[in-house]
Amino acid sequence: MQSSGSVQRGGKSIRVYDFRSEKKTAKCCNLETTGLDFNRFVQLIRKEFQLRKNDVLVLTTTDRKVLTPDRFENLPDGSTIYLLKQKHQDLPCATEEQIDFTPHYNTLTKSGASVYYASEDQKSLPYALAELIDNSLSATSKNKGVRTVEIQMMFDETFGKPAVIVLDNGCGMTSKQLNNWAVYRLSKFMRENSTVASENEGYVRPDPVPRSLNSDMSYFGVGGKQAAFHIGSSVRMISKPVGSPDVHELILSKDEFERKEKNKEYVYKEVIRNRKPGDSTHVKEDERCLRPLIAEEVGKESFTAVVITGVKREHIISLKNDFNMWTRELAHIYHYYIHGVNGNDMSSCPPGSDNPSIIDIQITLREKPNKCPCAINLREVESDMQTQYINAAKDTFEFRASTGPDNGTVEGILRYHPFLYDKETYPEDPSAKQDTAEEDDLGVESGLLNKARGKRPIFECFWNGRLIPYTTVFEFDWCSQPSKGATLPPECYSRFSGVLFTDDRFEVSTNKLKFMDLEIKLRNKDTIFSTVVKGQKSAKRSNIQKEFTQWLQSCHEKYDKQVKFLGFKETITREDVPTKKIQHPWATFSSIEWDKKIYKIGQHVKSQKTQTIMYGTVARFLLFGNHDGDVYATGGLVELIREPRALYNQTKVILISKIDRTATDEAIRRHIDNDLAKLPEKLIVDWPEKNPWPQKAVYPAGTPLGPFKVEILDKNGKSLSRMPTGVQATGLKLSIKLQVTLHDGKEDKVVIHNVALHSPKWGFWFNKIENLSGLGKYTLTMNTMISDTSKTEYGERPLPSYKLNFTIKEGNAESFVVGELSPSFYVGVPFDISLLIKDRFGHSTTPPPKLQPELKCRALDLDLSCMTVGSCGSTVTIGGVRAKGKVLVHTQSKTHDLEVTLPGLREDTQIITINLLPGNPHSIHVTPEENPVQVENGNMIKFTVEIHDEAGNITARPKQIVRCQVPGLPLVTADCSSTGAGLLVTKPINLKIIKGEPQKLQVQFTLISHKRVAPVEKELEVLPSTRVAMMELYCRNDENLVLRNNEKIEWAAGGVLENLYYRLYDEAGREVPLTAETASKIKVNWTNRINQKALIQGKLPDVHVAEQVKDERFYQVSYQDQSVSISFTVVPHPDEPTRLRATLPHCTVKLGEILPGDIKLELVDRHDNATKTLKAACVRHMTVGADGLDKSAIAFTWQESSSSVVLTGVCFNAGSLGPRELCFRYSSYVERTTIKVTAGLPAQLKLVSEPEQPLQVLNDHRISTPFLIQLCDNWGNPSPDQRVVVKLKSSPQTLKVMAAVTSQPVNAKGQASFNVTSVSGPKGYYQLEFKGLFNNKPIPGPSVNLTIIPDPHKPVRLAVNFDTYARFLAGGIFPVFSVTVVSDEGSPITSFNPAAVSMFVWKKELAVKLPPPTAIELKCSKPMENERSDCFYFRDKNIPEHAGEYILQFSLHIDTNKQVLHSEQISVPVVANHPVKLEPSTHTPTPVVSCSSTSQTLVENLTLRIMDSYGNQAGQDLDGQVVAFIKCPNEEINKSLPLFEGTATSCHISLVEGKAHITRLAIKENSPGEDSSSYILVFKPEVPTCPTPLASYELPFLFYNDAENQKKVTQLTRKKDELSNEVKRYQKNLMLRKELFDATKVQQMNANKKEADLRNKLSLKNMRFTQPASISDIDRLLQEKRAEADRIKSASRRVCRLEDKFRGQQDVLGKVGCLALVEDDIAAWVISWIISGDMNCVITRTTEAAQRIYNDTQGQQEVMALDAVHIQLGNRPLPHIRNGQMLFDPPGNPVYARDLLIYPHDRDSCEIVFKNLLGDTILIDDLDSATFYRRAVVQRKMPCPTILTRQGNKVSSKGKFGGLHNTAPPMNRLLMFGAPLPQQCYTLMDDIDLLAQYKIALQKREQVEQDLKHEIEEMKSPETQKKQQKLQEAAQQLKEINSLLASTPVRPVKRGSMDAGESSSISAKRGRLQFK
Repeated sequence: MQSSGSVQRGGKSIRVYDFRSEKKTAKCCNLETTGLDFNRFVQLIRKEFQLRKNDVLVLTTTDRKVLTPDRFENLPDGSTIYLLKQKHQDLPCATEEQIDFTPHYNTLTKSGASVYYASEDQKSLPYALAELIDNSLSATSKNKGVRTVEIQMMFDETFGKPAVIVLDNGCGMTSKQLNNWAVYRLSKFMRENSTVASENEGYVRPDPVPRSLNSDMSYFGVGGKQAAFHIGSSVRMISKPVGSPDVHELILSKDEFERKEKNKEYVYKEVIRNRKPGDSTHVKEDERCLRPLIAEEVGKESFTAVVITGVKREHIISLKNDFNMWTRELAHIYHYYIHGVNGNDMSSCPPGSDNPSIIDIQITLREKPNKCPCAINLREVESDMQTQYINAAKDTFEFRASTGPDNGTVEGILRYHPFLYDKETYPEDPSAKQDTAEEDDLGVESGLLNKARGKRPIFECFWNGRLIPYTTVFEFDWCSQPSKGATLPPECYSRFSGVLFTDDRFEVSTNKLKFMDLEIKLRNKDTIFSTVVKGQKSAKRSNIQKEFTQWLQSCHEKYDKQVKFLGFKETITREDVPTKKIQHPWATFSSIEWDKKIYKIGQHVKSQKTQTIMYGTVARFLLFGNHDGDVYATGGLVELIREPRALYNQTKVILISKIDRTATDEAIRRHIDNDLAKLPEKLIVDWPEKNPWPQKAVYPAGTPLGPFKVEILDKNGKSLSRMPTGVQATGLKLSIKLQVTLHDGKEDKVVIHNVALHSPKWGFWFNKIENLSGLGKYTLTMNTMISDTSKTEYGERPLPSYKLNFTIKEGNAESFVVGELSPSFYVGVPFDISLLIKDRFGHSTTPPPKLQPELKCRALDLDLSCMTVGSCGSTVTIGGVRAKGKVLVHTQSKTHDLEVTLPGLREDTQIITINLLPGNPHSIHVTPEENPVQVENGNMIKFTVEIHDEAGNITARPKQIVRCQVPGLPLVTADCSSTGAGLLVTKPINLKIIKGEPQKLQVQFTLISHKRVAPVEKELEVLPSTRVAMMELYCRNDENLVLRNNEKIEWAAGGVLENLYYRLYDEAGREVPLTAETASKIKVNWTNRINQKALIQGKLPDVHVAEQVKDERFYQVSYQDQSVSISFTVVPHPDEPTRLRATLPHCTVKLGEILPGDIKLELVDRHDNATKTLKAACVRHMTVGADGLDKSAIAFTWQESSSSVVLTGVCFNAGSLGPRELCFRYSSYVERTTIKVTAGLPAQLKLVSEPEQPLQVLNDHRISTPFLIQLCDNWGNPSPDQRVVVKLKSSPQTLKVMAAVTSQPVNAKGQASFNVTSVSGPKGYYQLEFKGLFNNKPIPGPSVNLTIIPDPHKPVRLAVNFDTYARFLAGGIFPVFSVTVVSDEGSPITSFNPAAVSMFVWKKELAVKLPPPTAIELKCSKPMENERSDCFYFRDKNIPEHAGEYILQFSLHIDTNKQVLHSEQISVPVVANHPVKLEPSTHTPTPVVSCSSTSQTLVENLTLRIMDSYGNQAGQDLDGQVVAFIKCPNEEINKSLPLFEGTATSCHISLVEGKAHITRLAIKENSPGEDSSSYILVFKPEVPTCPTPLASYELPFLFYNDAENQKKVTQLTRKKDELSNEVKRYQKNLMLRKELFDATKVQQMNANKKEADLRNKLSLKNMRFTQPASISDIDRLLQEKRAEADRIKSASRRVCRLEDKFRGQQDVLGKVGCLALVEDDIAAWVISWIISGDMNCVITRTTEAAQRIYNDTQGQQEVMALDAVHIQLGNRPLPHIRNGQMLFDPPGNPVYARDLLIYPHDRDSCEIVFKNLLGDTILIDDLDSATFYRRAVVQRKMPCPTILTRQGNKVSSKGKFGGLHNTAPPMNRLLMFGAPLPQQCYTLMDDIDLLAQYKIALQKREQVEQDLKHEIEEMKSPETQKKQQKLQEAAQQLKEINSLLASTPVRPVKRGSMDAGESSSISAKRGRLQFK
């Protein structure tokens, strides 16, 4: 091929090839056509190619479109055209067409999607091949015949290098289309498929087809190229379009790209080779595998071949080794393209019958020359998952989903895979892990956790008919298992699989691995689901959840073949299961029904498919879950006791499916019996010395026993030394345990214990036993035992044993011991000695006959004359022994040896140690012994007494009390019990001595308790005493002045009474001489200072008279010891006047007020005693003066009564506050006194202290600073008048102010402090006014301005939304309620715990504002996806079952102080549900009738109503009739039926408004019927307008032939009904009590679990408590943690100095500087600097809020609204990272500056703020690193953002750095971000929160335990026991009555039909009866 000319840049150039000749070369010219039209262009061609005018000129594009003027105008620059002889001629040679395939800009804008969605960890080759198959299916979509896709794996080296070829018979591609294919990201929506732009046709969406099998999958312009270069390094595209004779070929090679880049050539330019079919001259040798492919081109109308070479080595290995895997996956992906819309259903029509367009996808693998190629058609694959799903399904459920505005439609299919007896038929995923046999043997059935589908999602998703593998939909709400009210077993919800089919209205990732938005759209609330029946959408809008549930119910009933568990026993916890979450609950059952066969507890079974075949007895059946009755399940476990138990001693739990159902009982029993015969059966005991002991033998102590030889035999008589093999590989060793047990009555004592092991020589051997000395009954036992465990039983079966019973008795007497004696013996008192006779082992035995004891004692005389000897059993008693003689006092504690001898015994002598003491009392001895005894009057007397025994020894015995009686004195006693002696001391004797003569008395001594001891008498003589008896006082200056006792004396005030003396006299009137001793006993009461020398002389101290005239004083002189005294009184009188005294009534006076009261003036003496010496004329000479004194009102007034002057009118009108001096003058007397002047009357209020202005307060918040008000007078002085009350008021009144006090009196300082705890009201400006009140008169005060700001965190109301048009059907489900907590500013609050929100439901009875205690409390539901996060949802809540008006109210627990916010009450009418039955309005007793004329009535005054399933009247709008007839129970047909009156078999009652009334209904007289039979009276409703049939009401009744029997039975029946009701009532009460107990027990378990979980969490944080933990310990730790957190919070740290007064307002976030925190100081410095101009800017959520702040601040405040900010979504990586790989290794630790910010609040909004302010600003360590980083980024043709350095430098996004503008100022000159709290503080706060939760959990656990204890007490209470007893009694009576009724004799007589013409006695008041 020749080429001439060159392409000129800047103009329009066209390349022209001349193919008019048949030569192998063609002329080529590049023609410049700038400015030329089509005609001039044709002329240019004619000129260039030398064409004549008549030559035919055919110009075509490379896609063989004839060039026309329009097409010429639209030719792009560089186009190629052909000059041909005819349009369809073959090209004689190949041409090269230059193309440009620069990637589209979408490569950049949508590159993230592919990166994000292509990250699954799965094998990629099938999905890469699927991209190429997608293109082939799109290309063949319009084929009318078979659509063929061939994939050839050419790995045979004889054909050249490895290649993967994908060939199809599609429409092919033109050169332009091939050019478009090469452009990356050029989707089909933007392609220009024609060389001429004007002829391009837009994308046309294919028509809708079932399952969206439209083959429209070549979509994004990405997949083919990605797949090719994923598999290999080069791709060759060979294509021939329909209608074109040319083949176009394009090669894209990685090596070629790298070569161009290396040579600096333009990479995205390549050539398309246009050639004729079959031309392979250009194919290289290493690609010779293409030659056969090209050779096959000839004759093909169109095709496309994709040839991938340079296949990666790992892919070749995978394609070879995993051939079946990836072909199965491809068959799965294109399942419905291959098999049609119904899939590969192998049970129905042949494959492809429902697929109008047959698609063959053939795959061939060529490996080696000698190996046969592997070839498979994907239609032949039957192991793909969709084929398995389709063929394992028994039924399908089809539906359709419409997604709203985008008209998206999703087709869906659910397939049910039933359970068949012992296995699930749900297909297993080959790639999923399968359970091992070991897991089965553990007894954990895989179905417990992964029932059928397990954790796999339900739906696989297909897009345009092909699988999108990485997107699955787990479930929809309508097909998920309900949380409550489910009637189906939970397993049913895991037995269906599903498929979703979508069209291209749902976006997928570019590699078609994931959906972008499918699940989001399907879960949108606007998506509508509807059912599809027979391919047609349901005509009416249906409830898909209801229809799905009905379908699932039908599938379960029809297809599931489950195991039925019978006989529920209890619920247990299995600790043998290693997985904790399935240890509880396990229900246990007594039997199962499996495939029509019953297995029960105790039945023998055999296992199969277990590691060891086992035979065993069924112990119980186990089923996981909460069950309480018979239940069907998908299998379960059986617990087996391996048989024989004695051999295995093992319990195993296996799957029920492992039971061998073919094993017979006889075979199992025979196997068990064979194993039993191998076990030890008996012991054989041999006595080698031929001395056997018989049973119950009696031998003396010490008799030898044994030896023994023992042998163990089995049932067959075989000797054993080991257990036969069972579970163990070798048998367990056996041994014999010998044990001798002594039985002593209280407990058995083992005295001998030996174990014999087996010896090959002598077997089991025991030596002789010679130490049996104990007395009593013995048992010798020999037990076979397991040597290793020492157990004497095996498998609950005792091993063989041997037992011998015998008795050991005592021997002959050989010694004795002395019995217990008294430690002391007494003189003359007889005593006994007991002797115990013993044998040689020390056992008590019988003494020998004629025993004569001998007694000897060397130190004592013994009297044996009365000695006696007696015996009883083994005891000998010696009695009547006495000790004689006197015992000295010093020998009382000395012991004596008494020798006792019993002649004839081996040990015949014993020595007894005794102690001899004095004997019994005999006489009293008194000292002094003289008589009489003298004593002075007034003194006491002492006597010493001793008690002697009969020998004269002082004796000390109990109760030796001596009494002494002195006349006139109290009795005196002495206790001589311990010492035998005592001292008696009497009281002082005081007798009246007459004339100094002595007095005589008789004293008697008596031993009280011993009457045999004689009393003793003594004479006592009392002598007169010399003690002081009288005193006299006198004044020595005046001999006549003698003071009498109690005399009054007047004396001058302040004077002295001197020269007082005294005299003393004794009893005889003699003066007692004064001595120092006597004087020391003189006491006076007026002074403590006494001169002792003067007292000795008889002189008393001077008496000082009181200074005040009113102070009369009492004086006394006394002789201390003898109570001798004399007293007198001194009365003072005034002295001479010395000064003027002024007495003020008050010490204070208010400024401006007259001093209240009178000032008294009088003359007083030196002691201030009033002298009353003033006269009336003195008032004229008295004056008064003081500073500021107003003298206009001064007045002096004479007081005659008191001889004094009164001053009034004192008033001060000026001067300062404080003390003033008043000066009074009279004659020469001057008196000065001080009075305090205080503030005047209250007149005004002043504000002393207040909060900082301007005052802004959040609504319902406190004002931190108190208001301090000061009360003042007119002169401004503080007034302390506490009568003034200060009040706090708000203006206007809409502001509510809460304070500790709003009205209070001032304090002592005249101040009032107001702490405002809360202000609440609408947003606005207000005033706080302070006003005073004094005597009902106002006092003006100050006012304070404040602004109320709404609180965004204060909840003010609960907004409730629900479907107000919904109907509330009884027993149904409430509509979804959404509750929003609305803040003060109107925004929702989302910070509350969902547990704090409750819904209350109660029946409307009383008008209450809050929920009553009987209200039902419901908790909110868990949030669902796509639901609003600012709402709490209540869904699936049950409507009450009884119709009526109900009240709904929602509440929110705000804080721990039990503050609750309630919503408005919602009144809802609960109406009856759908009518289902006919029932009477009241209970109807069982009728008993007879055919006699007196007892024919069946019912009387019976009202029947149509009701729903809950007993609510539901047929108010229904009319019809009720048909009454009689039938037999159990549908008996041989029984004659009674007739109604009128000989009618039925009657009709009108049904009006759902109600029918029957006045009377009776049977006819002599009606037919069997005597003593039961019948059923049926009332069948017939309502034509009711859509569903109604259940009839059936009333059983009894029929009798005679009235007497009927009467008795009637009474019994009535009693039966009463008892039945009573039993039901008691059962209901007891059941409620049990349910409450069970619920409390569950609460206890939950509380314990929660407490344990929290305790474990605390333990992980090293917070442990001693168990049981106490609240005090938790409070202590909480206090410590909070104190530590407070300390950290109070520590100094960096804070932002900005004042943010806008924060908290509606829709306001706050100032920029206050929105974020930065931990690092350097980072905070540079980031604060770079946005320093924005730090003060206020950020708002809305433009309206920003505009409001702008207006309020008159434009001074900078604001920014987030709703007007646009940022790019997502976080792109740093510039040096692309596609997860680093382009270069950056220095300096680069990081986005915004990533260093910490947002305390509203993270999402703050991220938008700082992403807008900081953009992609980077922070790096230093300037060198920054410049290097920027250069490296820019060199890779990428923009670089601004870079900050930690040194304070900035490199702008334009590359500038340096200078002041790019250098940060010092830190102290910047407003900087604050620092966050240390991490330790957050850890502490987490600990505090966890501790608080644990405290609540602990309190809850304790409360629940108390409740449980209370419930247990209630269940055991007498009242409950009484109810149970009454229930049992009533049940017993009911049973007896039923027995009586059942035993009523049946009469065989039948009555025939009587005359049918009798009149009816049935009347109807409301309805009409008709008979047939």
